[in-house]
Amino acid sequence: MNLTRRDALALGLGATAAALLPFRAVAAADDAIAAFTGGAEAGAGGITLTAPEIAENGNTVPITVDAPGAETIAVFATGNPTPEVAAFTFGPLAGSQMASTRIRLAGTQDVVAIAKMADGSFVKAAATVKVTIGGCGG
Repeated sequence: MNLTRRDALALGLGATAAALLPFRAVAAADDAIAAFTGGAEAGAGGITLTAPEIAENGNTVPITVDAPGAETIAVFATGNPTPEVAAFTFGPLAGSQMASTRIRLAGTQDVVAIAKMADGSFVKAAATVKVTIGGCGG
């Protein structure tokens, strides 16, 4: 097989693009988180995110978020093509600020939950989920 200069250039550009794809996904998640928080820094504590360490199927990954005193809880999957997964808003008559759902993950990645508290501050929790079979076309 003869490798021409044009083929080598195309291979190099393709490898570069493939190497940068994860950075674009994380940047999209960072942008989505910044949009939710309005650019404010999120502190730690006050929120609990429960997710499995290993998910055999990325199509249905069970998670639970609990943040007593929260007005809104948003969940993000940093490696998904669309990182915004869910947002839960709680009114003044809510018995508790907790939600359980199943989410879809494209592959092994971090799941981030951010809660907007009643005083306007933000708190954050994250968990890494290892996915053996991807759920977003993987």
